[in-house]
Amino acid sequence: MRSLILLTLLCCHVSVSPSNNLPATSTLTLTGIVTNQIGMPLNQCVVQIVGTEKRAKTNRKGFFKIESDKVIGTLMFDHRDYLPVERRFSLALHEFQIALSPALQVREESVIRSATQMSKDMMHATTGYAAPPPHFRSENQPVFNTEDYDVIKENGFLGVRENALSTFSIDTDGASYSNVRRFLKNGNQPPKDAIRIEEMINYFNYTYEEPADGRPFSITEEVAPCPWDEDHLLVHIGLQAKKIDASDLPHSNLIFLIDVSGSMAAANKLPLLKSSFKLLTSQLRPQDRISIVTYAGSNQVVLAGARGDEKERIVQALENLRSGGGTAGAQGIKSAYAIGKEHFIEDGNNRIILATDGDFNIGPSSDGEMVRQIEEARESGIFLSVLGFGMGNYKENKMQKIANHGNGNHHYIDDINEAKKVFVHEFGGSLFTVAKDVKIQVEFNPKEVQSYRLIGYENRMLNSEDFNDDKKDAGEIGAGHTVTALYEIVPVGVENKFEYALDPLRYQKSKDILKAGKPGELMYVKVRYKDPGGSESRLMERAILSEPGHLTSENFSWSAGVAAFGMILRQSDHRGMANMQMALSLLEKGRGSDPFGYRRELISLVESMSLMARK
Repeated sequence: MRSLILLTLLCCHVSVSPSNNLPATSTLTLTGIVTNQIGMPLNQCVVQIVGTEKRAKTNRKGFFKIESDKVIGTLMFDHRDYLPVERRFSLALHEFQIALSPALQVREESVIRSATQMSKDMMHATTGYAAPPPHFRSENQPVFNTEDYDVIKENGFLGVRENALSTFSIDTDGASYSNVRRFLKNGNQPPKDAIRIEEMINYFNYTYEEPADGRPFSITEEVAPCPWDEDHLLVHIGLQAKKIDASDLPHSNLIFLIDVSGSMAAANKLPLLKSSFKLLTSQLRPQDRISIVTYAGSNQVVLAGARGDEKERIVQALENLRSGGGTAGAQGIKSAYAIGKEHFIEDGNNRIILATDGDFNIGPSSDGEMVRQIEEARESGIFLSVLGFGMGNYKENKMQKIANHGNGNHHYIDDINEAKKVFVHEFGGSLFTVAKDVKIQVEFNPKEVQSYRLIGYENRMLNSEDFNDDKKDAGEIGAGHTVTALYEIVPVGVENKFEYALDPLRYQKSKDILKAGKPGELMYVKVRYKDPGGSESRLMERAILSEPGHLTSENFSWSAGVAAFGMILRQSDHRGMANMQMALSLLEKGRGSDPFGYRRELISLVESMSLMARK
């Protein structure tokens, strides 16, 4: 049986020369704790800086401390009962979760190394991105990894003549970014289908105009030359939801639906989950109501309708949770909706927060069954959000479907700082919806646009007729949140490198379509939405002019930089001239106000990857 070793670098002190933004003379103090899967400390694990004589051993508490003269290097972890593992460390990559396999697995690991080397060699030939350095390989991931992601078929360019309309549901989830960050910080290349570029872009908030005229959100647009293909245009569309003062937020009826099955035993699952919900508990008001439902082999109502000022009672109920047994997730969801109806608050925020690794194995567990159950239950007016935890058996695809069909959002909590982002810094946006079933439809002008490509949103695409169908489910936007979408445009007159030639139309001529175009307009944007408790949609619309700007905003630069980084990671066929240096330059230009350091963290991560790729 494999054991999971979790390493967390508890503190990191760095002194760096500012010259050229590169480390010149610096010191780095690394400390950490090594434990097994159930949290027991591992004694006498040797930690060594590769290429030096500097080493340390963990004590009985699993603690170690080691000094480095460099801010970039490799740590070797060697325990007598496990295969040795190497991990890179740097200014940004200083937190690790490491899976070690018993020595008997050497042959199996060697097969993985061979497959990984083949993948690395294929990546080496790609444009604008060197092969990932040794620490960005999947060779140290556990062979029992059963993480599950739906296939993403990247959006390609569509000709305006045959596809004048582009329709999609908004997405405010940030789960993909924090999950990708987890892989990169652990020194692993993330699975291609884990990289959803729209979620990476929308992990970050942007500074758009505040909504007016009683609307729940505003629309902002910007057009500029595309950074990775100078012949193309990049269109940036942003929605800004209205901000609500904390004192004016509606009363909340929250149901914590917590997976306490055996698969949740690891330190980065149930223990982190408890700490996360304690942060949320600290934000509650006396008028709020909290219930806790758990599920493993069966489900249990641990707390029902506690007042928000009964914090000690709520925290104690969380502390008493223990893991073990199977995973009857469907039954747990049913019970959570039942307790939610019992304590339902009219005109309030009624929401289930499901916290799990997504591994349902008792009762209804197929995606179809789960979706149908949630679609029926959401008519009760209770929203359902999902928090994902852990690694190794993380079922991201199932949690995406649950959140999307439950009128909620999806977050991946990889550490306590991410929990703080969701439940403290973005409390209103995470829990309080200002508009639901938000859909965007863009009509492109054939006089100005040959073809276009929506960047990301592959699992949010809708049929054209879905836009006016109020029965069609779409995404939600929370108080103060922003939504950003990017279109890459091939203007008329530019060589189209991606669109395949089509046979002539039989029943309509291209010149007839061109006659309908309006000079000077690039595209026409329409947005439909419903009030949180409403059933009929409302419409917002505006034209976007074709004249590109020359001085781009911080919003534009940042979103373009994140998109470039995502396309590089995905090895997208449409990344053009995008490389790490381009992504880094765009991110630096777009950094702007960054009160909590989220943008700084990504810049440091991209910078470290660029430095190590050149070593």
